[in-house]
Parts: sequence; structure tokens; C-alpha cells
Amino acid sequence: MKRLHSPWRSEYIRSFKAPAGKPGCVLCSAWKSARDDERYVVARGKHSFVILNLYPYNSGHCMIVPARHTARLESLEGTEYAEMFGFIRKTVAALERTSSPDGFNIGSNLGRTAGAGIDTHVHFHVVPRWNGDTNFMPVLADTKVISEEMKTTWEKLRKEMKGRRR
Repeated sequence: MKRLHSPWRSEYIRSFKAPAGKPGCVLCSAWKSARDDERYVVARGKHSFVILNLYPYNSGHCMIVPARHTARLESLEGTEYAEMFGFIRKTVAALERTSSPDGFNIGSNLGRTAGAGIDTHVHFHVVPRWNGDTNFMPVLADTKVISEEMKTTWEKLRKEMKGRRR
């Protein structure tokens, strides 16, 4: 499916430097980066973080990610799990205040077969939904229309969640 908002993103993804310990994991790289604005990291905690999805289903599509690299949900420690679910709740609240969605999809794709684009680093998706956000473009043109520039979404969410970073 095409994305109208960011055809230049492929070059950005190729520019990632592999982090020490887990070569090639873009989520580990985002965690270790000092440039939240370049990686679209919205909020940081001690054990996890919130990042905008570079290939969103809708504007505001966030991922909640443990800092520790693991593909297994059951390997998360209680503190990691608790902080991640706290971030899910805070992300929903921030999106409600900044974007007024009509609903949300929240979940995780565990494994490539289940649809995980990044199947080696467990993460949860928070996708805001609006009445009428599905239209003919994905069906007829195999194209998803993203209604807001990612930098704008990042700035609004970052400001809303300010003080919730580490």
C-alpha cells in the first residue's frame, strides 16, 4: 500500500546506524538515539518509550516499546510491562486531547505471520480511529491518505505528554 505523506522515508530508514548489541533493530536504535525529533520518540520512561509509527495506518499511530530488546511478550519483566501499559493509557489520553478520535485500535502483532513488521522487538500499537477514516483510496488506489504531517503530530503529542519522559 502506498503512503502519500512520506515517499522519502526509505532513505531515512537506510540511514539508521545499527545500535550496539542488536544490529539492525530500528527500535533499539531509536531508544539509544539522543535525537527524539529525528526518530519521532514522543515520550521516554525508565523501561519503555512511545514512538510514532513511520508507516502509520492513521495520523497519531503510536507504538509503545520496551527499551530492552526482546521478541517475546512473556519475557517482559513486571516493571517493563507495567510501564508499557501505563504509556498505552497515557498515549490514548494524549491522543484524545490532541486529535479527538472516535475510537482506538490497541494491540500487538506477535510474529511475522501475525503481521509484525518488526518481529524481533515486541511492541504495542495505539491507532486512533475516526468515523469515516476508511474510504475508497485504500480499496481502489492501494493508497492510504495520512491527514497530518508526522512532525506536527509528534510536536502535539510530545507537548501533551511532556513531563512523562525519563
